[in-house]
Amino acid sequence: MATPGDPRRLFRLVQEGRLRALQEELQAAGGCRGLAGDTLLHCAARHGRRDILTYLVEAWGMDIEATNRDYKRPLHEAASMGHRDCVRYLLDRGVAVDCLKKADWTPLMMACTRKNLEVIQDLVGHGANPLLKNKDGWNSFHIASREGDPLILQYLLTVCPDAWKTESKIRRTPLHTAAMHGCLEAVKVLLTRCQYEPDCRDSCGVTPFMDAIQCGHIDVARLLLEKQKEGHTAAVQTLLSLGADISAKDERNRSALHLACAGQHLACAEFLLQSGLKDSGDMTGTLARQLTEETGALWGFDHSPVT
Repeated sequence: MATPGDPRRLFRLVQEGRLRALQEELQAAGGCRGLAGDTLLHCAARHGRRDILTYLVEAWGMDIEATNRDYKRPLHEAASMGHRDCVRYLLDRGVAVDCLKKADWTPLMMACTRKNLEVIQDLVGHGANPLLKNKDGWNSFHIASREGDPLILQYLLTVCPDAWKTESKIRRTPLHTAAMHGCLEAVKVLLTRCQYEPDCRDSCGVTPFMDAIQCGHIDVARLLLEKQKEGHTAAVQTLLSLGADISAKDERNRSALHLACAGQHLACAEFLLQSGLKDSGDMTGTLARQLTEETGALWGFDHSPVT
């Protein structure tokens, strides 16, 4: 059992928000770090203990820019957990808003993993740059596309109109990511406000449409296809043509039908067949119908895999 003055007890007091008990015992332990190199400030920020954060900074003069072993600072912790009061306190104290943790993640990137628009607004309002990229080539807009909150995407596009012009190191766009995760409302925003190149493909030749099909998100796949068919203007037609290339294939010569069947997403496979996609062999000659157990239901006859 932890005894008074034990660092483990101090961290537990911070987690539980017991400021008075912390005040009584902190003198005996002084500044300390946890197993991951955390300071008590990291702990307070992570758990949203604004009163304790204030006490540690103003009564003990603890370093608000202290880093742990992952180079996280208290601002990273508060932003990643969506604790707006702690974020605003740290920003008002003048912390570096675009500080980097391991893998080059900024506090804004971490805030974009949460659907907390106000925290994102606070960070951007204090100068956070949405265009910075982490080691994988993702900027904050790309990360927000994975979470799929349309209000956050709309806000980032308003304050930084070029935020959508980004690709990861393997050439995946925010549209790829939103489609893969089935974020229908996010996809609607991306198709309306952004201008992706026709048939945008990642380094493996995969399009957003193929991502949606492979992961079973038929609503997203249907949107990508149906929007193109509307063809209200030439600009919209060009923008959405990536969803129209229903016969596109990846580097292994697999079509969207192969991906749907391999994932046993039968509704998606049926949708593709009804939309006119024909089955064909991949680079090994394997047909899509050989990858699903429900060939009879989809093609109207039994098909045994070639041995």
